Amino acid sequence: MRAIVTGQIGMDKKAYLAGVRDLAGSQGEALDLYNIGDMMYAEARDVRPGRILDLPISRLSSLRRAAFKDVIADSRDKPNIIVNTHATFRWRHGLFAAFDYDQIAALKPDLFICLVDNIEVVHHRLHRDFDIDATLKDCMVWREEEILATELLSQAIMGARAGAPGSGASTGTAAPGGGGAGGGTNFYIVSRGRHNATTRTMFRLACRPTMRKVYPSFPMSHVVDMPDVLKEIDDFRAQLAEHFITFDPGDVDEKLLLDRALAKAKEGKIDEWLDVTPHSFGGSKSGDPKNPLRVRVREVLDIAGDIDGQIYMRDFKLIDQSDMIVSLIPELPGAGGKDIPGLSSGVERELQHAWEHTKEVYVVWKPKKNPSPFITETATRIFRSVPEAIAFFEDKGMFGEKNLFGH
Repeated sequence: MRAIVTGQIGMDKKAYLAGVRDLAGSQGEALDLYNIGDMMYAEARDVRPGRILDLPISRLSSLRRAAFKDVIADSRDKPNIIVNTHATFRWRHGLFAAFDYDQIAALKPDLFICLVDNIEVVHHRLHRDFDIDATLKDCMVWREEEILATELLSQAIMGARAGAPGSGASTGTAAPGGGGAGGGTNFYIVSRGRHNATTRTMFRLACRPTMRKVYPSFPMSHVVDMPDVLKEIDDFRAQLAEHFITFDPGDVDEKLLLDRALAKAKEGKIDEWLDVTPHSFGGSKSGDPKNPLRVRVREVLDIAGDIDGQIYMRDFKLIDQSDMIVSLIPELPGAGGKDIPGLSSGVERELQHAWEHTKEVYVVWKPKKNPSPFITETATRIFRSVPEAIAFFEDKGMFGEKNLFGH
């Protein structure tokens, strides 16, 4: 599998993808990694680290073409490669492309993956590693541009390949159910991972492309103060991730950040700072807990609409690139001591979207109260426990095949 991995500046993709390469090696797979940025710096020894984007666009283009020329030549006979690059740059020159179509086509990629992360963490890395003044709003815009540009590039490359005389359809490596989003264009959005790195997801996309792809669905915002429910949800997510390629919406979640900023605003503290702390959804585990990552309340409020809009767009795209959705509906404590189904509006909308887009829809229904017809009539199957669901998936042969190393 030949994968192009993009992502906005501030993603620290190099370290993450080195972990993917090392994981592949530990499981008996040869996976070569090419870091275009490093190769460009190797050609431009007069440029100080972190300053290459300050070069004239003409020189940037020459350096990039030289790097890709070497990758194309060196990788010709290698079965599995990842090319770490960008689709766009938004810098002092404004917005400009970070690729050349002819070279991407010559590389013959099978996968296009855009890596994303929580925006406050990207913002922190960007200011740590580069000499630039960027707001949270800037970072949100850059992320959206990178996703769109990568998807359009994948559609152009895969569409041209499918239409070429004698080429055959795409690569023949798509997963059950059609593989990539956008009609089989093999484009994916993958989170870098908040508390558990998603290197296994990236490895499986590159080296185990026939594994089933799953969108885990579960309540988020209104269970943040329920530790027992959070543990139940985390166990559910972990079990699915053990057996499938999972695109987990909890791996990127700025909604908690926004909720905290709104709470501060109600107290009249819009000019204060927020300390970003670890949580099952969102948060950060970067660095010393005595020096937490900090963001201004006012800056978070400025991106309120972007946060909600991108969650809506991104989660639906994660469903579109999956073969099936598996939703956990826990039982929550209600008023008067009566337990109620933990069926949030977000989960309902995700289930409806999956059903409308002909995905397999599986629901783990934990409450004593029976589900409504809007669940029973759209679900492929309903289970009463996670072990029951896992046993069913295994019995139906949905788990990926193991190699000679047992992986």
